[in-house]
Amino acid sequence: MKKPTLKDVARESGVSAITVSRALRTPDAVSEKLRARIDVAIEKLGYVADAAASTLASNRSNIIGVLVPSFSNNVFSDVLAGASRVLEGTKYSLQIGNTGYSALTEEALIPRFLTLKPAGLIVAGIDQTEKSRQMLAQANCPVVQVMDTTPDPIDVIVGFSNEQASFEAVEHMISQGFRRVAFLGTRMDPRTQQRLAGFRAALEKHGLYDEKLLITTPQKSNVAIGRHLLATLLETHPECDAVFCNNDDVAVGAALECQRRHIRVPQQLGICGFNDLGTTSQMYPEITSVYTPRTEVGARAMQYILDRNADQPPPENRTIDLGFDLRIRASTQRH
Repeated sequence: MKKPTLKDVARESGVSAITVSRALRTPDAVSEKLRARIDVAIEKLGYVADAAASTLASNRSNIIGVLVPSFSNNVFSDVLAGASRVLEGTKYSLQIGNTGYSALTEEALIPRFLTLKPAGLIVAGIDQTEKSRQMLAQANCPVVQVMDTTPDPIDVIVGFSNEQASFEAVEHMISQGFRRVAFLGTRMDPRTQQRLAGFRAALEKHGLYDEKLLITTPQKSNVAIGRHLLATLLETHPECDAVFCNNDDVAVGAALECQRRHIRVPQQLGICGFNDLGTTSQMYPEITSVYTPRTEVGARAMQYILDRNADQPPPENRTIDLGFDLRIRASTQRH
């Protein structure tokens, strides 16, 4: 007879495998009613948790793994800085993996990290493969997803809403009288896709969305790409009066292209960036950007792992939304 699996228990109890795993690892994280339903399914099926997945926390190593999509991207450098700051003076050490923005690379790295019996894992975003989600759900350690939000994290998620941040930024631009707002985007990873969704929602709300004003590339971001994207936009749609950029590199590149073409900002073209990494506030005119709490995200994620290893109870709300701040500057201020 086939041995029942976690998926079988999930199917029998009418919940996800991740929820079953969460109930087994941290019973306090789910309601009593849901726990009872899962217990009934376990009893009925005769499910026995895999011994390797049920290893006691005392058998964990002092390694905490962090999987990020890029070592060179300043966004994730800041996340790592925040995480490292919290670890100072503790017995734990970081081991870092680079997924290269590939969900399949992440899937291949996760089991390698799990063999280390880590004290915790931090992973970027919510776009893991189903196999990755299952491995993380059954990991014998705290797991934190970062730089995003979702109502159903694998364990805990710390971040902010990329979609809402973009929505509010574009709403601000519309309030300043911009009507032909274009989107300049690079790489088009899941977080950029969410920013595009927020951009679109704001414009559609006012009947201003035009799909032809989406200028994107799969290439990674840099200032030169920002200049190129704006040049492409102006050649095809010179009537455009503002650009929302998926990050600050693109926004700075767009601003430099405006200088080259003697286009006045914001009188002729408004510019907004994303992440507020520091360069936007040093440009002339200063560029509006969405500030994201990257260092705090890393710090809060790491603190959660340390707390759980110290047998602290999990937070009631497993989605920890740190918010964002729209930093309005001269590049979008017409009024």
